[in-house]
Amino acid sequence: MAWNEPGNGQKDPWNRNRQGGRKPDLDGAIKNIKARFGRFGAGSGGVAAIIAVFIVAWLLVSSYTVIDARQVGVVLRFGQFSRILPPGFHLKAPAPIETVTKVETTQVRSISDNVSMLTRDENIIAIDFNVQYQVADARKFLYSNADVENGTIANAAEAAVRSVVGANVMDNILTTPGVDSPAPDQAPVTGVAPAAKETLQQQTRDILQATLDKYDAGVTVTGVSFQNVAPPKEVKDAFDDVNAAREDKQSEENKARAYESQVVPVARGEAARIAAEAEAERVERIARANGDVERFNLILKEYRAAPEVTRRRLWLETVEEVMAGNPKVIDGTNGKNIIQLPVDGQSNSSVRNVPGVGTVVQSATTEPNAQGNAQ
Repeated sequence: MAWNEPGNGQKDPWNRNRQGGRKPDLDGAIKNIKARFGRFGAGSGGVAAIIAVFIVAWLLVSSYTVIDARQVGVVLRFGQFSRILPPGFHLKAPAPIETVTKVETTQVRSISDNVSMLTRDENIIAIDFNVQYQVADARKFLYSNADVENGTIANAAEAAVRSVVGANVMDNILTTPGVDSPAPDQAPVTGVAPAAKETLQQQTRDILQATLDKYDAGVTVTGVSFQNVAPPKEVKDAFDDVNAAREDKQSEENKARAYESQVVPVARGEAARIAAEAEAERVERIARANGDVERFNLILKEYRAAPEVTRRRLWLETVEEVMAGNPKVIDGTNGKNIIQLPVDGQSNSSVRNVPGVGTVVQSATTEPNAQGNAQ
């Protein structure tokens, strides 16, 4: 027999007997519950009880708060600062006694703006800048200034950028790799060169952070970047012409440097060669002079030993040197007949026998032999 079939002693699945085998009266149970709640809320006492229940529930819900890991909570007690809650679960007095404002401290916030400003040489320049910052002190961030993000930080950032740009001339800002130290070998480009850009950004960041610290803004500036630095549109064509001229100038300078790199080494090599030759000649002349001095000293020593002999030998050697390259006529007839024959134009030594005269010799060196003939 199925458990739900009619009959005496009918059992349900939990092995419990039903009274008289009747089905449960669900409609009646619902009516009883409604009647009880109706009696509970009837009259002024019932309404107060309901309100009290809601108040208690609300107080329980508002007596705690959960702070996310990226946040801190600023607690105000009756509108006055009380404490800072770190991340986690915290109990607090229910509102409106204490209220908690959660502030993101790890979030990197940013503001951007485009401004036109004057440089030190009274030129107008347009700059797009971006400032990134984080909350360092939640209490100061919320309550030290009326509008920190859209008011204080934006105005301080613009003032910092104007201060830095106003202290530099336009050429330094647009074309040079350093703020006050232009490099002549750097090719000019449109916009701020990398080194100048980093320097300007760092200066702006330092000035902005100092200003915000004076305002007790409770933020830390993590970065300042210049997205675009350019002259105004009205004078852009003129600046493009200037940049083109600078590029031409740089090109000519590069060609000159290339020529210099070719010519200078050659000139230095030639100078080194001349210096080496001069040094060699100097050494040679010194050595020759020392040799002459030594030779003179030897001759002087011989002259002191035998003056007449030495004097005659020196005279003969001198005559020999003088007569060595000149034409000579040697008379072999004992002075009877002397005929001088021109033999110019003969490069080699020549010997001729002339009847009745003797032997005519043209030579660089001649010495008489034992028979009186010249060689």
